[in-house]
Amino acid sequence: MAVANTTKTSWRLQEIVAHSSNVVCLALGKNSGRLLATGGEDCRVNIWAVSKPNCIMSLTGHNNPVECVKFNNSEEQVVAGSQSGSLRVWDLEAAKILRTLMGHKANICSLDFHPFGEYLASGSMDTNIKLWDVRRKGCVFRYKGHTQAVRCLAFSPDGKWLASASDDSTIKLWDLTAGKMITEFTAHTGAINIIQFHPNEYLLASGSSDRTIKLWDLEKFKMIGSSEGEMGPVRCLAFNLDGCCLYSGAVDSLRVYGWEPNRCFDVVPVGWGKVADLAICNHQLIGVSYNLTNVSSYVVDLTRVKKSGSVIQGVIQDDQPLTEPSPKGSTLRRNYDRPLTTCSTQRVKQSSESDRRSPEGERRSPSSEDEKESSAEIRNPEDYKEIFQPKSAISRTPPKSEPFPAPLEDGEVEPTMVATAPRPIPVVTTRPPTSNHPPAPHPAPPPVVAMAKAKPQPSVILSTRNEPIGLNVGDFLPPARNNRPSVLGDDEALAQIRKGHDTMCVMLTSRHKNLDTIRAVWGSGDVKTSLDSAVSMKDLSIVVDILNIVNLKPSLWKLDLCTSILPQIEELLQSKYESYVQTGCTSLKLILKRFWPLISDTLTAPPSVGVDITREERHQKCKACYKQLKNLSNVVKNKADQVGRHGSAFKELQLLMAPLDY
Repeated sequence: MAVANTTKTSWRLQEIVAHSSNVVCLALGKNSGRLLATGGEDCRVNIWAVSKPNCIMSLTGHNNPVECVKFNNSEEQVVAGSQSGSLRVWDLEAAKILRTLMGHKANICSLDFHPFGEYLASGSMDTNIKLWDVRRKGCVFRYKGHTQAVRCLAFSPDGKWLASASDDSTIKLWDLTAGKMITEFTAHTGAINIIQFHPNEYLLASGSSDRTIKLWDLEKFKMIGSSEGEMGPVRCLAFNLDGCCLYSGAVDSLRVYGWEPNRCFDVVPVGWGKVADLAICNHQLIGVSYNLTNVSSYVVDLTRVKKSGSVIQGVIQDDQPLTEPSPKGSTLRRNYDRPLTTCSTQRVKQSSESDRRSPEGERRSPSSEDEKESSAEIRNPEDYKEIFQPKSAISRTPPKSEPFPAPLEDGEVEPTMVATAPRPIPVVTTRPPTSNHPPAPHPAPPPVVAMAKAKPQPSVILSTRNEPIGLNVGDFLPPARNNRPSVLGDDEALAQIRKGHDTMCVMLTSRHKNLDTIRAVWGSGDVKTSLDSAVSMKDLSIVVDILNIVNLKPSLWKLDLCTSILPQIEELLQSKYESYVQTGCTSLKLILKRFWPLISDTLTAPPSVGVDITREERHQKCKACYKQLKNLSNVVKNKADQVGRHGSAFKELQLLMAPLDY
């Protein structure tokens, strides 16, 4: 075992079934790296000990899917925000609901606890940021300025600033004492998903859907570095505990970055897919990801990862541009001054009483009768007593002295999936749930063949799935006689496998030919003609391929493109394929963001004097786009009541399309 532990850099720790319906969000406890909170479409928050198979606590109270969760720094409390815009804070040691906070008008997208005081910040799809006093059960300030959903919030290590990142591609830095914005960073070209403060220096890192990571100097308020090379949107960032490097959770890999100059020191393959959160403990990095009802955890041994200013295998890397921060204060930037006492001396700007009682202010928190509906059900008393000890105990969180052991080199078999959801659910299929109600208890599942034949086709075909749609295991097996399957010969098996092969080859050949035709037009630089050609082929898959390219570069969008593609977007939004719906939503968001001001101004402008052909053409295009957007708004309204990720996307579109009704 000792030898195996020294030769493996990353491995999968565990896979569990976390909820009775799809998992929507999760968060690791950053202090211990051993606690995990998951939120799901079943409106529950489940608390887990990383690497242990059983749920410790199940927190109820929300009536809508949980969209965002966050531990406080001591991991004594957890907050969850729902799709309806409400917040609930639970005391994990007392196993009870602590506060219910209401005031947002749309989904909660981001949360963060103040590092010292009893304050909590929340960001929503309604574009507002609210600062809550958990003790007094009310909102003390509201920050306005973003024009789209606020995706991430982070308090500075000294507790004086709050950074916010949004889908509008901007980062705003707020002074809590003055209650106003200090500066705004606008270099990103896509939605910003994650921001992280450096643990010591005045430095901020941000990751975006534009596939870049940028670093910002918080003394001079300017960008000092931009790292490119990510294979997809950047969703997770974490500074090393000493601040010497930055870790980025990319798709199926971990990247290690340095700055000044920009450098990628290492790329570690990790099979975690789209990782959702990172934590560091005991020289190990823990990453967690989710898919449908499953949550997977992974471990990376940081002692085997190349990073700036470190000693690797006993050899000092003398070509590294940065060293570890010196205790003598010789760093490039000043360090944060952390207060020595609690937040009793930390004051924030508070709204006046009249602001809080205004119609646009906060709704009063629910009464104690409403709070009684929330509960914290302890499902694993042994782990609960071990982890959530009384506050007077010295060690409250899980032991931090023991790192996770690496598996044996010759034991590469993936760990078995453990069904530990709050209610028993089958693990054989991956079809999406049809409702939020948990399934009733049932006897042991029948054999796989019988289930494959009886399984109905899903109403929505997910973009991520473990089996091809329309392919059943039973089709490759002969009918059973007297419950004893007969032996299938090689020729018969090949004949079964070849069924539909010729048809599939014809379809793929046709699609390849169509894409070659569009590529030839695209090479001439005429995007409009390329898109028109794709539309004329009457094949939505071709349209989706082109839109996925155009969406990555919003500058390609022109008003002419909108008139051609909006009818196609209406078909995409009503498609049964999840990937088509996602592409349609992304395209519609870009169109609204770039062209709605132009369309509105053109249609409301007074008629011009004389003949202006260019203006008339623009007016006709805007009029056609407006008519198509009105039709799309009805589709969006009808689908905004859905739960889960689709419902969230359509609710966001509904907010963006609200000006169409005026």
